Amino acid sequence: SDAICNFVICNDSSLRSQPIIFNPDFFVEKLRHEKPEVFTELVVSNITRLIDLPGAELAQLMGEEDPKLPGANSTASGFFRSLMSLKRKEKGVVFGSPLTEEGIAQVSQLIEYLHKNLRAEGLFRVPGNSIRQQILKDALNSGTDIDLDSGEFHSNDVATLLKMFLGELPEPLLTHKHFHAHLKIADLTLFDEKGNKTSTPDKERQIEALQLLFLILPAPNRSLLKLLLDLLYQTAKKQDKNKMSAHNLALMFAPHILWPRNVTANDLQENITKLNNGVTFMIKHSQKLFKAPVYIRECARLHYLGSRAHTSKDDLDLLTSSGSKELQPLKSQKRSRLDSCHQEETQQRTEEALKELFRHVHNMPDSAKKKKLIRQFNKHPTALTPGSDVPTSPAPRRTRSRSFSGLIKRKVLGTPVILERKSRDTTPEPARVSKENVQLLQKCGSPAHMSPAKLKSLEGRKEESCRRMRARLLSKDSSSL
Repeated sequence: SDAICNFVICNDSSLRSQPIIFNPDFFVEKLRHEKPEVFTELVVSNITRLIDLPGAELAQLMGEEDPKLPGANSTASGFFRSLMSLKRKEKGVVFGSPLTEEGIAQVSQLIEYLHKNLRAEGLFRVPGNSIRQQILKDALNSGTDIDLDSGEFHSNDVATLLKMFLGELPEPLLTHKHFHAHLKIADLTLFDEKGNKTSTPDKERQIEALQLLFLILPAPNRSLLKLLLDLLYQTAKKQDKNKMSAHNLALMFAPHILWPRNVTANDLQENITKLNNGVTFMIKHSQKLFKAPVYIRECARLHYLGSRAHTSKDDLDLLTSSGSKELQPLKSQKRSRLDSCHQEETQQRTEEALKELFRHVHNMPDSAKKKKLIRQFNKHPTALTPGSDVPTSPAPRRTRSRSFSGLIKRKVLGTPVILERKSRDTTPEPARVSKENVQLLQKCGSPAHMSPAKLKSLEGRKEESCRRMRARLLSKDSSSL
């Protein structure tokens, strides 16, 4: 019950060449787009469960306050900020502009080319040719089609231009609002048996916190971040050829995707190691960071199924034991409904098949086979004739009449034969006894313990005595006359 959709069908021909970052967490994405405030509150409540964010930093993460970044009040940073603003005066469609889907579509050409050229030694570290880079930059800004496989450009040119694009964004790819949260995630470490913090990073909590933090990134930032981290992950896998490990790549990209804009290395002197280690961790675990945690997916699903959504992992764990018991009656009711529907469908299909067979037999040419089939239909009209109602209960069994041979057997063998046959059949109705035989029955025993044959013999004796009495009376009358 976790991935509902695994692919996207794009009917717009102009968008087919663009990379589509599709999150298989359907209900998560639905909640993000339709109810962003509910979604943000759900995610942030779980982020604060993992990391400690004071009131000001939490307000910055929620966008309620402007982020307070290191070195923002120094005169050096003010001069540096004005210098950077002068450099960004001439903004193109792609470089120096806020991140858009159009810009991602252009830059994705660079990423796709680098995926095929990861063996170049010193990739992302060795600078390319400045003239070729400017030609390529102008072509991307103007939207001109570029054939990077023609051999005109070197992989170092493309790699340097990709870093330039990220560095000229108005704010880092991971945004200013998330800066303090990333510093806190880098401080997540394991605890020893006594409850004291150790220096060993808590990788599971760090992965979970990054998953949550990436969920509330703007959609263009999240799409490009996934493309970039996938590229860096594949680059680090070929470090035996390109000599670029995950840590070396983090040193190249941390200033472009995580450092706040308009700050110097001196402003971040205390946190540079944390930031570099954080980017290294993202590269190594990039294949796990763009999946929503299980409890977020479950909360989003419950939100749209009309059930009460639970806002944390702990709430979800508490429901697993009690919720399963409550679901059992619902499951049994649903199963019974499905069984009844299945029986109705089966009966309907059977009736349709019988109708088709009946029509087929009647359309056959006259022959002995046709007559035989029709006789079979006539023998079982309720079972084979189409449109007939199915009997709800079996017909009562017809009792056999007593034959003359049976009477002889009973006279010769006696009651044991009768008792043996009666035991194999169903229980017969108790024989009716007249009032005149009550006293006679009491002498012979209780009718409950008397066999039907014995009861009948008693009736026969009574009739015989009555016949004899009538014969005596008639003989007396005739003699008197």
